[in-house]
Amino acid sequence: MALASCSTTFLCNHAAAAAPWSHPRTRPRSFRGRRSSIIKATVTTGAKQNLKTPLQYRKLGDSDLVISEITLGTMTFGEQNTEKEAHEILSYAFENGINALDSAEAYPIPMKKETQGSTDRYIASWLKSQPRDKVVLATKVAGYSERSSYLRDNATVLRVDAANIRESVEKSLKRLGTDYIDLIQIHWPDRYVPLFGGYSYDFSKWRSSVPFVEQLKAFQELIDEGKVRYIGVSNETSYGVMEFVHAAKVEGLPKIVSIQNNYSLLVRTHFEIDLVEVCHPQNCNIGLLAYSPLAGGSLSGKYIDSSSEASKKGRLNLFPGYMERYNKSSAREATIKYIELGKKYGLTPVQLALGFVRDRPFVTSSIVGATSVTQLKEDVDAFVLTERPLPQEVMADIEEIFKRYKDPTI
Repeated sequence: MALASCSTTFLCNHAAAAAPWSHPRTRPRSFRGRRSSIIKATVTTGAKQNLKTPLQYRKLGDSDLVISEITLGTMTFGEQNTEKEAHEILSYAFENGINALDSAEAYPIPMKKETQGSTDRYIASWLKSQPRDKVVLATKVAGYSERSSYLRDNATVLRVDAANIRESVEKSLKRLGTDYIDLIQIHWPDRYVPLFGGYSYDFSKWRSSVPFVEQLKAFQELIDEGKVRYIGVSNETSYGVMEFVHAAKVEGLPKIVSIQNNYSLLVRTHFEIDLVEVCHPQNCNIGLLAYSPLAGGSLSGKYIDSSSEASKKGRLNLFPGYMERYNKSSAREATIKYIELGKKYGLTPVQLALGFVRDRPFVTSSIVGATSVTQLKEDVDAFVLTERPLPQEVMADIEEIFKRYKDPTI
């Protein structure tokens, strides 16, 4: 399915504001003029000219949250990154215009009881030296799980019911050292859905699940207490989004404002087939926080040469069996095609991959993770130095490859 490339004008007009402040009441008056100038600063430049364009800021769905087009992913903190390294990465991100960061109670990844919560604790120690109102902090409540009961004090199976939601949020607040969360998301649904590389719905795996209304009522209580500002979903389907939106409307409960789903050159059709329509601003107005825009690092090209140092240090090799959809599929073949396309137009693999996701009109922010400041710098530079939007001929060639390799990770 081919979609038109993003218009910079659309993105800027779609944003209600362009400021890194999450609380409108705390935005300095002097920022108003600067905010306007940032929105207008959309000069189209190319990577070859080495001219920077500012990071853009966009309103997240129906919320008052205005977030940078890059959100810093933190799932390596506490596993692949030490606390010192995490602080260096966080500081570089915020010094370079990234105002949003994404965590989860399950982090770091891969999930282990021994390391669980380390990511939040590293963020908390960094937050102590930051103005809290200038950081848009997102985290997640784990979904249904029979293997991760250690996340709760007294549970054999994780559910996304009122009790689990409250315990999760209370513990996250304590670990993060803050009294409120800007965006809390359901990490994956309570009901059965194919997850993390799964594509086909197995009719026989349907199970009774926690009602959508119960989940929204639990979030409403936390919002009323000032512990949560907005809610969202992750790894969700069109059915789930529509049920949440409908329940909120009928019952007068808080509406989800975001969806955090996998989206990249290698993983497109799940979202493009119908979630794009559901999330459209004129329909349900749900902002996409696209995770794995580099397909777990695959689209950087570092795994093409398996003997390279970058490949050996990459998480697909550090954790055997992890994200096998990227290295035990035709994804490698498709990645080579995209790398060749990038070379044709003078673009690095990272510039092509991140530029593609950056320019999609339905993407509010790309969640970019990095295990070093060097990696993060390359990612940020791909946003601000690569021609905006990518030229039509680049997009046309991307679509030609897509016709032959539709979601090759499946």
